[in-house]
Amino acid sequence: MFKRLLSVALIVTACISAACAQGVQVAGVAFYNLENFFDTIPNNPLGRDLEYTPNGKNQWDSRKYDNKVHNLAYAISQFKDKLTPYGPAIIGVSEVENRGVLEDLVAAPELKAWNLQICHHDSPDKRGIDVGLLYNPRYFTLENVTNHRLTAVPFATRDQMCVVGKLMGQRIAVIVNHWPSRLGGQEQSSPNREAAAELCVEIADSLWKTDPNIGVIIMGDLNDDPMDKSCAKVLGASKKADGVGPHKFYNPFWKMLDDGIGTLAYKSSWNLFDQIILSGNLVNTPENAWHFRRAIVHNHDFLRDKEGTRQGYPKRTFASGSYLNGYSDHFPTEIILIRKVEKK
Repeated sequence: MFKRLLSVALIVTACISAACAQGVQVAGVAFYNLENFFDTIPNNPLGRDLEYTPNGKNQWDSRKYDNKVHNLAYAISQFKDKLTPYGPAIIGVSEVENRGVLEDLVAAPELKAWNLQICHHDSPDKRGIDVGLLYNPRYFTLENVTNHRLTAVPFATRDQMCVVGKLMGQRIAVIVNHWPSRLGGQEQSSPNREAAAELCVEIADSLWKTDPNIGVIIMGDLNDDPMDKSCAKVLGASKKADGVGPHKFYNPFWKMLDDGIGTLAYKSSWNLFDQIILSGNLVNTPENAWHFRRAIVHNHDFLRDKEGTRQGYPKRTFASGSYLNGYSDHFPTEIILIRKVEKK
């Protein structure tokens, strides 16, 4: 049996509330694997979406699709607190079929007031799923989006999306990922994720050649844990923040996994694939620049399965062929950035 893990969101709120009284700005940056977020229309030319159609295996009809939209919208709406009433500034997403499903998501009543904007790109992935990014124009001003193909693996997979803009005036770049799966075994498939990590490093290096001061955030479903080779060695994402250079990386979720907190579960064991990794110039920085404050796994009780052998796991849409009307098989993650501002 899993021990029930309390969400750290309450701790975050208390810490940031105390800081706010001293004159700071707060911004959230989140990631959520939306687990097979397909519409009901068979529009994949290779038939890869047929199970998510009314006549397919999952009998994916308008009722189930609408439930999925509202469940996900409600889950995302709970990322807010009193200091971020319109939620995170940036939300990376994965496992989305197309731009249309994201348009339905941001238009849902639970999120409409946030006025979230969409970055999306059709990838060559063999399952027909993509990554994307939602951003709140109150906090983030978009400059450009580039998409980068992972050509070092012998199959078609998700492109990496690099979104550059200004977070309340300070330039940052967010690289959204969904790295190749562990199909065939973790060890045998590791080179595919190592190649994905190498592509992230190449993107970051190209950004720093143009702007050495830009903060870089690597986020996504990495299909590896923080201590695995792709993250710890290829990215070089450190477990400790101290001493991380401006163009190196810090992984705040490594310690969380050590403490037994994960984002998905398999055979009575937690993994933490859904990571948000920061460059050192967003960690060891002056107080008047954006810097890392806290990491969160949104493992709220309503996102958990309440029954059977999956009790305590993320409540997914389907399990063992049964429709559960859940959310996702992954918990969302978020980091909080903070900076001191002059009081007017």
